[in-house]
Order: sequence, then structure tokens, then C-alpha cells
Amino acid sequence: MLKVAVIGVGYLGRHHARIYSNMSGVDLVGVCDSNIERGQAIAKEYNTKFYSDYRELFGQIDAASLAVPTIDHCLIGCELLKNKVSVLIEKPIACTLSEADKLISTAQANNVCLQIGHLERFNPAVVAVSKVVTTPRFFETHRMSLFSPRSLDIDVVMDLMVHDLDIISWLVKSPVINISAVGIPVISPKFDIANARLEFANGCIANVTASRISSEKTRKLRLFQPGVYIPLDYVTQQAAICSLLPPKTAIGQPVIEAGLLPVATDEPLRAELAAFVASVKHNQPPLVTGKDGRNALALALEVSEKIAEHAKKVGLL
Repeated sequence: MLKVAVIGVGYLGRHHARIYSNMSGVDLVGVCDSNIERGQAIAKEYNTKFYSDYRELFGQIDAASLAVPTIDHCLIGCELLKNKVSVLIEKPIACTLSEADKLISTAQANNVCLQIGHLERFNPAVVAVSKVVTTPRFFETHRMSLFSPRSLDIDVVMDLMVHDLDIISWLVKSPVINISAVGIPVISPKFDIANARLEFANGCIANVTASRISSEKTRKLRLFQPGVYIPLDYVTQQAAICSLLPPKTAIGQPVIEAGLLPVATDEPLRAELAAFVASVKHNQPPLVTGKDGRNALALALEVSEKIAEHAKKVGLL
């Protein structure tokens, strides 16, 4: 039995606890939260123990999910790693690149697993699309959410857009050479809606939009590659492929063939945690490494910087 804990059982952490409590081969030793009432309630619900101090878990666990505010990722993450605890850190990996580097080096020095919670990598629709992507040339994404008081310590780029930045970079596999971006604060002091245009060295272009002040929840991606159009819906876990086929005769017209991609539906978080547990048990590299998390953070920080530059230029800051 792999002994695990969840540190931070707010909006996301409570779902980590739920899944671990039902996972074969895993013992949920405890949960920890700064909110004692909330932590005790989650511990009772999933038949485990509540800890008010995560350091009390040292020596009792092999692995932990870290779902605390981003500002605490580096401090708590490094303490866990130094105590030989493998860690899954919710995205983004950290607030700064130097903090990300510290987490990565600490994991390496202590020979433990560090996985970053870029959840959409485990979305079955994304997995299906990744198998048919060849040379993407254009992306368009929309990630909209209702306003929530959680995650207001970070802007919408770090909160939402970072998911799509990670997926697009993972699929394109080419460095970004130019970014233009705009955004505005509406409800919080930080940017609540943003749009970025990314240009990759191989010629691919991505237009990425994120908002946390929408009237509905939308999670969609469209990509185009030579002769192929692929729409994806993260929420419904559906993806299709439309291909341009050559004419069947010398004087015939090209034919468009469309159909749904085969998708094995699953809860992405369950798949993510199962992959983390497997990596720890078998001492294998995680599917989303610390380096992957750092790369997504670097891109998100650059987008945020471009937004800030534009906002200052037009007098928003």
C-alpha cells in the first residue's frame, strides 16, 4: 500500500482526497489544511485523519498531493521532497522560475518523484487528439469560467490559460519566438480576462483566450494541420477529425471526411493521480515532469508580462 496524504483540501484538494480514498493499493493516511473545520470535515468524510501541521506527516507517508495556494508551493514542496516524500503539485508549479528550479533540484537531489498537476494532459479527449496530431499550424482556444473567489492570488493566465499554454506547447514541440497579449482586471485587482497570440519557430500560430468572469463554463480547442481540422471539447471529452481527401477521379472534387475520434471517457483527475501513484510505486519519471511545469510557467509569465506592458501603455495600470 502506498501511503499518501493531501495537503490543502479546498476546491481541488478535496477531490484528491476523494479519489485517493477509493484507489486500490493506496492508503490515505491523512489530510492537512490551515482551515481546521474544513480539514476535519474532509477527514471525516473520507475516513482518514486530520493534521493541522503537514510536518507531522513526515515519516508516515510516501507521497502527497500539494493543493495549497501557489505562493506556498516552493516552501512546503521542498520540505516534503527533502523528507523523501514524492509530490504532485497543483499547477502552476510555483510563482517564479527560481522557485520552480529549487523544487526540481530538490526532487533530483532526494531521488523522489515530482509531478505537476497539468490536469488537461490526462483529459481523454486530449489523449486521443495527441495521437493524430502531426504538424499543427494554427490553434484557437477558449477557456471561460464563472467567477470564483478562489485563486485570486494569481491572474487568469496562471489560473486558467496556463492549461492551454501547456497543451499547445506540448503538441507543437517548437519554441515560442514571439508573443503579443492583452488583458484587463474587472472584478479582482489582477487580470481576469486575457488573450494571447503565440508564434512558434516552426511557423505555428496560437490564439489563446481565457476568462474567469464569464456567464458560462467553456473549455474548447480547435487546431488545424495540413488537410486536417480537429475540434476538441475538454468538458464533454469529445474530439472530432475532419480530413480533406483527394478526388477519387481526375475531374472529381476533393472530399471532406469527418468523424468523432475514439475517446475512452474518464475523470482526468483520477487518471492524473493514478499516473502519479504508478510513477512513485515503480520509480519511473512522471508523465508531467517538473521541467514541463517550469516550461508552462515560463510561458505564462511571459504572457503576463506582455499583458502588463500593454496595460501600462494604454493606462490600465
